[in-house]
Amino acid sequence: MDIESLIVEDLKRQIFRVHRSVMTSQEIFELERERIFNRCWLYIGHESEIEKPGDFRRRDVGGRPLIFIRGRDGVVRVFHNSCTHWGAKVCRLDQGNANSFQCFYHAWTFNNQGDLIAIPDAGGYPKDFNRAELALKSPPHVDNYRGLYFVSFNPDAEPLSDYLGGAREYMDLILDQSEAGMRVVAGTQMYTVRANWKLMATNSLDTYHAPPLHTTYFSYMAKFKGLDYEAETNSFGIRDGGRGLSLGNGHGVGESAPSGVARPIAHWHPMFGEPARDEINRVRKRIFDRFGPERGGLMCDTFRLFLIYPNFVFHDVMAVTLRYFEPVGPDAVRLTVYAMAPKDESKEQLELRLNNFVSFLGPGGFAHPDDLEAIESCQDGFRSREVEWSDFSKGMNRDPEVMDELPMRAFWRQWQAQMLGRDRATRFDDLKVTGNGVAAAGK
Repeated sequence: MDIESLIVEDLKRQIFRVHRSVMTSQEIFELERERIFNRCWLYIGHESEIEKPGDFRRRDVGGRPLIFIRGRDGVVRVFHNSCTHWGAKVCRLDQGNANSFQCFYHAWTFNNQGDLIAIPDAGGYPKDFNRAELALKSPPHVDNYRGLYFVSFNPDAEPLSDYLGGAREYMDLILDQSEAGMRVVAGTQMYTVRANWKLMATNSLDTYHAPPLHTTYFSYMAKFKGLDYEAETNSFGIRDGGRGLSLGNGHGVGESAPSGVARPIAHWHPMFGEPARDEINRVRKRIFDRFGPERGGLMCDTFRLFLIYPNFVFHDVMAVTLRYFEPVGPDAVRLTVYAMAPKDESKEQLELRLNNFVSFLGPGGFAHPDDLEAIESCQDGFRSREVEWSDFSKGMNRDPEVMDELPMRAFWRQWQAQMLGRDRATRFDDLKVTGNGVAAAGK
């Protein structure tokens, strides 16, 4: 397989295209497992999900069944959910609190720190039988950035902080919204989409689709506020202003400045009701007092869609959401979605936030069903194999704007580099061709 030929980037003609076989090939999918998901840092969960000793969550990450748990000593750990005897899963619940896990097959028992503490008929083993060797196994690397935990199955993985690179700044804009810290709100959306995982990744960075695809939402908002459709899409900050950026290592962001429709922490909006105005203004003032007008403005007056490569989406639009997706096959991906909120948010504000989250991003909301239908339609369209290429060229002729496809190009460059066995792409920003034919880095 010639990986080099699957992406065409012609700077002089300002063309960037991806061969559609990367979305349908089983061979490509297996190679992605080996060279991307076995080597990158992958998101597993947030510390607020396992606050108490013994709290656990069962997760599938990188094709492995895992247990995300806080031990009785308060330390967060990740274990492979596989008994070290014959391999059965020792954790059979999605979440809970446990002092120990007993395998249902032969009753080997492990404590919540992974130690093997009991074996039925232990006399059948020699006196020097080493139980420590048969403790639950952990991935080579487990680390967190401000409570967001990641794992890597690559023994030689670079430090997580280096891997996140430029994405840390955008994560901070969300995580600093409350002095008390942020938490994952109870309740999970889980579903499988009949599309390749890379379609989900690029959709998560894309605002170009918003005005045509989410017409129902914008029309509703326009009527609600007494505006016309064009004015509403402009007020959302999509048609005018904003920017798309690459953040290194395949991470990317689209950043825009809404006029008030996005989320309670940014602005009051008529949908939230008059009683919410005072509290939202107090939150806004507190953020500006803490961080000053420039950073406070970024936190309150912009929204951002960004992707931590390869499969973790941290969105700060309509609500703060965590979304990660696990590839199931070339044409299927499993999504898990959570809402995040300040720990000290009032019950009333939290209700507004969650209503906003569900009405826009929920499985029956205004927007997310549109996205899922669109990417499934793309996947189905790939059956026409005579149409070989998808185009990601938008914006190569100018400084990046929010509706341009620069972040997606950075994603694809990193994808290709890893598929070729390299750690990272040689560059992550677009290049522009100057009048004399010399390539210069775009900003």
